[in-house]
Amino acid sequence: MEIKIAMDLTGRDFLTLKDYTPDEIEFLINLAGELKEKKKKGVVEQPLIGKNVALIFEKTSTRTRCSFEVAAHDLGMGTTYLDPKGSQIGKKESIADTARVLAGMYDGIEYRGFGQEIVEELAKHSKVPVWNGLTNEYHPTQMLADMLTIREKLGHLKGVKFVYMGDARYNMGNSLMVGCAKMGMHFVGCAPKKYQPNPELVAECQKIAKETGAIIEFEEDPMVATKDADAIYTDVWVSMGEPDEVWEERINDLLPYRVTMDLINNAKGSVVFMHCLPAFHDLKTKIGKQLNEKFGLTEMEVTDEVFESEHSVVFDEAENRMHTIKAVMAATLGANL
Repeated sequence: MEIKIAMDLTGRDFLTLKDYTPDEIEFLINLAGELKEKKKKGVVEQPLIGKNVALIFEKTSTRTRCSFEVAAHDLGMGTTYLDPKGSQIGKKESIADTARVLAGMYDGIEYRGFGQEIVEELAKHSKVPVWNGLTNEYHPTQMLADMLTIREKLGHLKGVKFVYMGDARYNMGNSLMVGCAKMGMHFVGCAPKKYQPNPELVAECQKIAKETGAIIEFEEDPMVATKDADAIYTDVWVSMGEPDEVWEERINDLLPYRVTMDLINNAKGSVVFMHCLPAFHDLKTKIGKQLNEKFGLTEMEVTDEVFESEHSVVFDEAENRMHTIKAVMAATLGANL
């Protein structure tokens, strides 16, 4: 099966979905679906053989690293993984200098780490495409995987009622709101007011929504928010390294927003449960055990019953990280597919 590249994204950075039109996003989702079909059929093509990409990880990850490495290798490329100790970015060497050094050796650069300004600075000084693997503010590759998963499970994106539960202030809440606005979806951020996205980004998404027919709204009552939902999404509430008092405050504030079967049953019968992973849904991890010891929790942002239910599509979603990242690299590096 030959994939026809109908849109030329060669040389483009992939930093946030705000930089892409709905048609361009749909093109990447379509390309990912076609690449996934080819892989399932055992079709091996390496259109980018001879090229190499640098993977900068100031924050470690299972899904993002594996997705970039497998996707790059499938396309015929070599990879160099720079872990938090293996890169001098911003330490002994400026971001601008790092970008120019790596761009002289590699055909693309992935960055996963902290502030959005870092990946933006890399892109500004790089002559090769830069891809955002996650920053504090945005997680665009996760969004493509989520959109592909929703389309596979529900058949469409436009008009889908998508409810995000929990802390919506950071990369996941921000990016999902942007993605839903771009693709004409009905986004509901269900969280206490202090956990909702910044007003400037909300206003920006409302402006996009007027052009695409999307709906952007916020609701503090979980039962109101999830009524007739097509998709319910959550993410962890706490991060390692944060002090106990932050964990305690956030858990107390967000416990009413845990995704339970009551919320699933309040949604449409076909509702899908989504999570970017990892998830704290049982006591089988060190952090899960810590949460139990310190706060008496056996599960946090989602119950194990929901996570393991027929509504859960989290592992399809995780697999789709690789297929969508492959599409981004193929498109921005001008693969002849």
